[in-house]
Amino acid sequence: MITTLSGRRRQGTQVPGAAPRRPRRLGRIATPYALILPAAVLYALFTVYPIFRQFDISFFNWHIFPGAVNPSVGFANFTQAFKDPLVRTATLNTVLYVVITVPVQMALGLFAAAILSDRLPAAGLWRALIFIPVVTSWVIVSYVFAYIFNDQGGVANAALSLFAGHQVSIDWLAQTWTANAVIWIVGIWKGVGWSFVMFLAGLDGVPREIVEAGRVDGATEPRLWRRIVIPAIRPTTVFVFVLLVIGGTQVFTQVYLMTAGGPYNSTQVLFTYAYQQAFTNFEFGYAAAIASMMAIIVFGLSVTEIQLLRRRNS
Repeated sequence: MITTLSGRRRQGTQVPGAAPRRPRRLGRIATPYALILPAAVLYALFTVYPIFRQFDISFFNWHIFPGAVNPSVGFANFTQAFKDPLVRTATLNTVLYVVITVPVQMALGLFAAAILSDRLPAAGLWRALIFIPVVTSWVIVSYVFAYIFNDQGGVANAALSLFAGHQVSIDWLAQTWTANAVIWIVGIWKGVGWSFVMFLAGLDGVPREIVEAGRVDGATEPRLWRRIVIPAIRPTTVFVFVLLVIGGTQVFTQVYLMTAGGPYNSTQVLFTYAYQQAFTNFEFGYAAAIASMMAIIVFGLSVTEIQLLRRRNS
């Protein structure tokens, strides 16, 4: 009987009562792809296609009006961007925003995660309070901070007047460095909660046995962090750093709503300048060229950061 069944299996005939295996296997393979298909279609339609379309438009003097002629200009839009002094100003402001806000967000997020990773009283409440800014609308946050730093009746001037003992009236958003500082403060306040959650998850994955063993051996807290904790959360640090840099280069909403790039274009960042070129000056090809250059730079920075940090880990 056993020989007969073995022979039937070898000949490819189905044993009576045995369920077909191939359809089940195909179903297991196809199910994950079927589940991600709607998201993949939406991603391709609203992310991948606009990126390629943006690069295509950057080579034309493109007009939004139906039936308009869109002559090809080659690399003229890119050449104009390299020569435009406002592009240099916007690039400098974007770089400053990233250089200042990203390290501060990471430092404050890690500090808060280190404190709240232990079982402290009302730790859940403090975690929620730190994370609330992340889920708050950028529009609302921008208008609230614009009111706080208003020169007429703003909370910042009122607090300074209280400490100074006389009336202080600083027009925060009408001066280059103070306006940029307010933009940086908004970005830091809004982003600390996100890095906090990421670092909190990373710290939860650090084996407590190793940390306790280090304490037993007499290691101080700074030495524990330098030798054990920081290396253990390095993948989390890489992840947070790369995403914060990408997000920082895309700064737009608070600049557009609080200063609109002013005063005299001194707080322009790349995306606000590209937006104004597209929807104020109707220079869609030029705006697409600026955005394309930004996309290339961000992609290059992200790849470089990941490679450098991987080499340090190896």
